[in-house]
Amino acid sequence: MPGLITMDDLTNEEIISILDDAERLLPIAYGERYLPLLRGRILGNLFFEPSTRTRMSFETAMKRLGGDVINLGDVKNSSVVKGETLYDTIQMIDGYSDIIAMRHPRQGAAQYAADACKVPILNGGDGAGHHPTQTMLDLFTIRQAHGKLENLRVVLAGDLRYGRTAHSLSHALVRFGCKVIFASPKSLSMPTEIIADIVRQGGDVEETEDLLSEINQADVIYMTRIQKERFPDEDEYLKVADAYKLHARDLDDAKSEMIIMHPLPRVEEIHPSVDETRYARYFQQAFNGVVTRMSLMCWLLGVGVPGDVIAASEVIA
Repeated sequence: MPGLITMDDLTNEEIISILDDAERLLPIAYGERYLPLLRGRILGNLFFEPSTRTRMSFETAMKRLGGDVINLGDVKNSSVVKGETLYDTIQMIDGYSDIIAMRHPRQGAAQYAADACKVPILNGGDGAGHHPTQTMLDLFTIRQAHGKLENLRVVLAGDLRYGRTAHSLSHALVRFGCKVIFASPKSLSMPTEIIADIVRQGGDVEETEDLLSEINQADVIYMTRIQKERFPDEDEYLKVADAYKLHARDLDDAKSEMIIMHPLPRVEEIHPSVDETRYARYFQQAFNGVVTRMSLMCWLLGVGVPGDVIAASEVIA
């Protein structure tokens, strides 16, 4: 059964179609109207790693569309602690649900799960590997702000070595002709194999350690957290923990239409002063996870989104 494990599972045309469906579903995501397209369907949420936005947005997306959700819950309270293998867990949830959203600390786990079950798998993050549903909501947010995805100048900053969101997004952006600038400390630079792959795709990329010098040319600045939990050595983490801190005063010469994004949670890399500027888009970005995942689940389950959602839905009193 097809799923979404990496962005390579989608053509550019499919990406645009899913984003178009998401745009039409916005009134449903906002809770203004009700359209039970997924009534009778069950989403299995398997989160083997902590998550707030991804897990809750998947739940909200399914419930807004009239479906139900079952959760693995705290791994410490599951059969995983008894030694149950990932294969057996997936086989079990495969029988309980119609579609599965999964996050796992091991890179490649999502593909392994997809090979082991019959229902579609949505990769909600596999270690430092891929996070395609985050990429889709990121693309939706960029298009929402700029009206297009093509030929933008996008700066990805922070932890590019371990940051799966940056890995997936950079691959997608170059497919739409974007110029991608990787801003990071050398120890957290984008893995060479990912850069090589992007270049093979014909992507236009640059690397820098100087984030501030890129601000006035950027259409999008995508900040990421330095991920302490990915570091095998805490001393190495402390060396780069405060590498970048974006303040409102740094944005004086930015383009008026530039946006600042962040997959969240943030720590100190975006100062609260940025929240009040016109550039801040990260909380809207987090909400967009609901509508984009609604569209993705409809697509994977073969449920069409009406061309006129307003006419097909009911007003919520």
